Amino acid sequence: MRLDKLLANSGFGSRKEVKDLLKQSHVRVNEKTVKQGKVHIDLERDEVEVKGEKVVYEEFVYFMLNKPSGVVSATEDTRDKTVIDLLDSVDKVKAPFPVGRLDKDTEGLLLLTNDGKLAHQLLSPKKDVGKYYYAEVGGALDTSLVEQFKEGIELDDGYLTKPSELTILSSGTRSEIELMITEGKFHQVKRMFKAIGKNVVYLKRYAMGDWILDPKLEKGSYRRLTQEEIDYLKSLRS
Repeated sequence: MRLDKLLANSGFGSRKEVKDLLKQSHVRVNEKTVKQGKVHIDLERDEVEVKGEKVVYEEFVYFMLNKPSGVVSATEDTRDKTVIDLLDSVDKVKAPFPVGRLDKDTEGLLLLTNDGKLAHQLLSPKKDVGKYYYAEVGGALDTSLVEQFKEGIELDDGYLTKPSELTILSSGTRSEIELMITEGKFHQVKRMFKAIGKNVVYLKRYAMGDWILDPKLEKGSYRRLTQEEIDYLKSLRS
């Protein structure tokens, strides 16, 4: 890989900024100052430093985001703030994208990555990866709904959902529930409740399989995944 491309992809600035770093003798390769961006770097053998900071190349990046309401799950939008807008500039360099979508007014766990293979596998309906939600629903809920959700809910377009696991935490004017689904149809949770005459007034995803939203992450905050988390998500695709 060319040295200038390595530096740009590692968050050291635009092409012009990288060129300036090289010209100003801020870049060293194997302890020797290098000013030419076209120099080829062996990622396995060469050691690159910028102002004394070792450059560590990452092909893929993985972020856990606690998505807030009012932000869309997209890489760009002409009207609304996107989940990518929540990232620091250095974390946008590798062009991460949201894996799946949470509705604009839905909060919670969202994976951002540039690993297209992993994203494709996690979204595959054949994988049956459980997606766990907490919701608040207008109106009281009967316990018979637990079995109804287990058998599948017919949506407004006639589609019968796969079996899901409904847990009623409280029932009243504003009921609280937890729901596990293995699909990701458009507005699925909201449509499932609408099909039984109820409206979801608050929705948050808190887990995918055993990957759980970090309770320390405030709304709108994100962090890099640990290697253990990355390995777990990759195990889901095999």
